[in-house]
Amino acid sequence: MRLRRNWQGEAALPSMPGVLEASPELYRHRWQEIFEEERPLHLEIGMGKGDFLMGMAARHPGVNFVGIERIPTVLYIAVRKNQQRPLANLRFLPVDAKELEQYFGESQVERIYLNFSDPWPKQRHSSRRLTHKSKLDIYSRILKPQGQVHLKTDQEKLFDFSVEEFARAGWSLGKITRDLHNSGFEGNVTTEYEKRFLQQGQPIYRLEAWNGKK
Repeated sequence: MRLRRNWQGEAALPSMPGVLEASPELYRHRWQEIFEEERPLHLEIGMGKGDFLMGMAARHPGVNFVGIERIPTVLYIAVRKNQQRPLANLRFLPVDAKELEQYFGESQVERIYLNFSDPWPKQRHSSRRLTHKSKLDIYSRILKPQGQVHLKTDQEKLFDFSVEEFARAGWSLGKITRDLHNSGFEGNVTTEYEKRFLQQGQPIYRLEAWNGKK
């Protein structure tokens, strides 16, 4: 079901805790100043309603997290969850993934999370997938050497496509599982979608990839 736009919530976003202005010149190469403490920088692209990123930020106070979400109403839902007790190591950025290099400089990010991204199932739309080689090239530039991408999805075809794209782009792969919740993996933080899929008995696919940059 399509999410109904919340015009009032969207209008409130700029004044809510942790929400950053979509102005690249304010942030590129200045992320440690934004967080006021130097820590590793992790991004979630397409953060949705925020359960995963807020869970990670709470568990890992020694890491700075930025949630990337291009749909304002979805972003508002996530930010509202963080409003009562804002996490000091969490910020929200209302931009599209294709704009990442405007906001993050070369080798500035240590890890990127892609959780239940839009699979864009039609072949003619494959370039829109967040694991298409064109996107992986962007990630590689903003990631530090041996920087990581962690992927979770319920879509087997997207998972297979992603494995092929990472390999084609020269990335190394590890911790690959086609049934995350029966794999013995520890430290997983579930998303809203993930909880729903688990209730339906659907397997969750997961992998970690490292860029080959030196």
